[in-house]
Amino acid sequence: MAATAPRPRTTTRDPEELTRRLTAWLRTRLPGAEAAGVTVPESNGLSSETLLFDIRHPERPAHACALRLAADPAAYTVFPVYDMPRQFRTMRVVAEHTDLPVPRVLWLEEDPGPLGAPFFVMERVEGRVPPDVMPYTYEGNWLHAATDEERERLEGATVDLLARLHDQVPRTAAEFLALPGAGDALRRHVTAQRAYYEWVVDGLARSPLIEDAFDRLEDIWPRDPGTPVLNWGDARIGNVVYDGFAPAAVLDWEMAALAPREVDLGWTVYLHRFFQDLTVAFGQRGLPEFLRRDRVEARYAELTGHIPRDMDFYTLYAALRHAVVMLRIAYRQAYFGEVAVPADPDTLILHHGSLRAMVQGSYWS
Repeated sequence: MAATAPRPRTTTRDPEELTRRLTAWLRTRLPGAEAAGVTVPESNGLSSETLLFDIRHPERPAHACALRLAADPAAYTVFPVYDMPRQFRTMRVVAEHTDLPVPRVLWLEEDPGPLGAPFFVMERVEGRVPPDVMPYTYEGNWLHAATDEERERLEGATVDLLARLHDQVPRTAAEFLALPGAGDALRRHVTAQRAYYEWVVDGLARSPLIEDAFDRLEDIWPRDPGTPVLNWGDARIGNVVYDGFAPAAVLDWEMAALAPREVDLGWTVYLHRFFQDLTVAFGQRGLPEFLRRDRVEARYAELTGHIPRDMDFYTLYAALRHAVVMLRIAYRQAYFGEVAVPADPDTLILHHGSLRAMVQGSYWS
């Protein structure tokens, strides 16, 4: 998905039919209720779908809700599995063991019958989200227009979310997020990413760059990954609702896992760099002082006492993971006839230049 391109297709579902079916399901949980004002937010992701709606009931005040619906199986899904009970449980665990602002989850529906896929409903939190399209690093949005002090406040509060998450959730409460396989949590995490990559390229052109990146990970593998913690997974500011410049809700837990702290930190650092690099490539200055790697690492160490280590490895790993997702999204666009697959599949990865520099060890120099 190019920063300046139209959003790729993500669903084949009919919004009006979804509204009818959602109201019918809602009445099985709350007789007399109806789903009103059903909308799809502009910030809707490229994987699971989000619906915003109000619960209207003749004997109760209106209640603002959000619904997370597993990806449309007919829409060339980004991930092979959408485990909605796992996401629902993760949010409950985080709410129970931390003071993070996690929206209260209301209902889980595992039966795909009512809406065509499993889903869960949670309370909706009002606020604003840094945009992905056009990215917040571009001119013309609230975060770019903020002062340096306001962005610094948002940055610090966001790193604080990670620190509190990693420190406050007991490992025993997060064991259900341990990935299968042999080895420690980091080895299992990378093994799962390799399996995901193989699924993405099954029957399609492979990516030499992604495979080089996997090989480079082995060359710089951490000697001691440390004790794993509950990782948010998609730890980036685009998954936070902000009230002013303070986090009001932490969203999107579908990539949560038990992993080293630096997996989340590397993702936070690199996902900003992804947008920053694209912005610079399109001729704008972006936000070069925002979410800088050294500042994120220093802030996290100050809050937790844990000094981030092997961050060259973890930022490369983040760029690699993002590349696999981007490749899948590009192949989905090709499936829907939105793009043609070029002779060199690596060019489908928007950040192929920065990923190659990371593989070569020159990106951070």
